[in-house]
Amino acid sequence: MLKLTGDTIYLRALEPEDLEFLYQLENNTDIWEISNTVTPYSKHVLKLYLENAHRDIYDVKQLRLCICNKQHRAIGLIDLFDFDPKNRRAGLGIVVLDEIERNKGVGAQAIGMVMEYAFATLGLRQLFANVIEDNEASIRLFEKMGFQRVGVKKDWIFSDKGYKNEILFQKIHA
Repeated sequence: MLKLTGDTIYLRALEPEDLEFLYQLENNTDIWEISNTVTPYSKHVLKLYLENAHRDIYDVKQLRLCICNKQHRAIGLIDLFDFDPKNRRAGLGIVVLDEIERNKGVGAQAIGMVMEYAFATLGLRQLFANVIEDNEASIRLFEKMGFQRVGVKKDWIFSDKGYKNEILFQKIHA
């Protein structure tokens, strides 16, 4: 049976009440580099997004889940994106917004639950992740979760410090 509850967190669908959290997260310029964002999001646009968040992964090719702590507070998001049912693969992305919640096993628990869902329920063969080369915490996390480095995209991300390489990770389910 699919388990969306870990030791210290659980995953759930986005709710209308997540508007403020989503607004704070999407407009946090510290994470724009990893989210490929270049302009702020309005609450109106995010409200429209939340109104459509219930749509099926087979329709929108994405699934976004809210990471919540045991106090039922939203602390991050985890996504399956570029869902490709024909080739049985999807990208995986994760962000834990509050730094105080990082380095406590949240990422590993959330990725473990989404991997179980992707492989057991969606029948995927592989997941991939893109990590900027200087994001050491994410590199360690994906390696810990059994993802393999399979390539480097040279000068892939432009930032205020110039171009950065992006590492491509892949997890193939046997």
